[in-house]
Amino acid sequence: MLQTAEPESSTKSKIPPHERYLEAFRWMLQTRVLEEKLASLYRGGMITGGVYVGRGQEAVSTACGMFLQKGDIFAPLIRDQAGRAAFGEPLVDVARTYLGSRSGPMRGRDGNIHRGRPRQGQLAMISHLGAMIPVVVGTLVAKRWRGEKNFVGLTTIGEGGMQTGATHEGMNIAAVEKVPFVLVATNNRFAYSTTNDREFACLDLVDRAPGYGYEGHTVDGTDLVACLDVIAGAIERARAGGPPQLVMAHLLRLAGHGEHDDASYVPPEMRDEPFARDSVKRSEQFILEQELADADTLGRWREEIAAEVNEAIETAQREAAPVGSEEDWCALSQRRLVDQFS
Repeated sequence: MLQTAEPESSTKSKIPPHERYLEAFRWMLQTRVLEEKLASLYRGGMITGGVYVGRGQEAVSTACGMFLQKGDIFAPLIRDQAGRAAFGEPLVDVARTYLGSRSGPMRGRDGNIHRGRPRQGQLAMISHLGAMIPVVVGTLVAKRWRGEKNFVGLTTIGEGGMQTGATHEGMNIAAVEKVPFVLVATNNRFAYSTTNDREFACLDLVDRAPGYGYEGHTVDGTDLVACLDVIAGAIERARAGGPPQLVMAHLLRLAGHGEHDDASYVPPEMRDEPFARDSVKRSEQFILEQELADADTLGRWREEIAAEVNEAIETAQREAAPVGSEEDWCALSQRRLVDQFS
């Protein structure tokens, strides 16, 4: 079954937004401010490894994290900082990971995008595209075997990652095993620099949903109201025992693949398309038009968030990095097992 969210009206008549709209916008704004800071630190040579921002994808990502509950599983990818924040990841742990602090969740020992909080249900990211789908599905099967109830698993993927074998296998077994699974796929127009017409031949990737035994939904990924409604609905249906859910969001990645990439392959005319709208700016405009908050309030929120981001960065910068010759290189999850037999 395919469902499509109607685009948000651009008129100034009062449109009731989702009840958690302003909360969602603050997560989006925090992500935009944080990632602007991280990009600046990267350009200044203060971050080792890459920086991959979700500019343009904040509305989709926020909605992915906001409606999950304790006991659920969330497997975010590289452009999901907004979802991570909405799911409860502390801002200071983000800063610690990017800046290599030994006090961070990965103890300064792993790539800055591979962090996770498995005890809180947030799985550490695997870079191989599509790999998180079978991992989440396997986790859901294990939770069911343990007799757990009322849980959902959600992961994200880009349209490029939708073409991998791991994606196919994971989507298939989720439907066969009837686990409460939500896959939010974002068509951001480019798999790195590969265009849609070189990635897939179908009209819209949501058309694959019935073949897998999924319910399919499309959404304007620049429209926060639509993203909240559609993704919340998909999570609710999966939790209630419905089939796996595929949400296909349409937008344009408003940055390069990473901060090392200038995105010069994006045609200038594409940036004028409706799907290329900036979700943060569009949400700000909607808030003002609907009188949900005034310009002074929005300005104050940005200042408060900037102060929080700066405090987190400064905290991480003061903390020590790991010392290779002195570090306990045993995986955190295995330390108790090693101690038991040593």
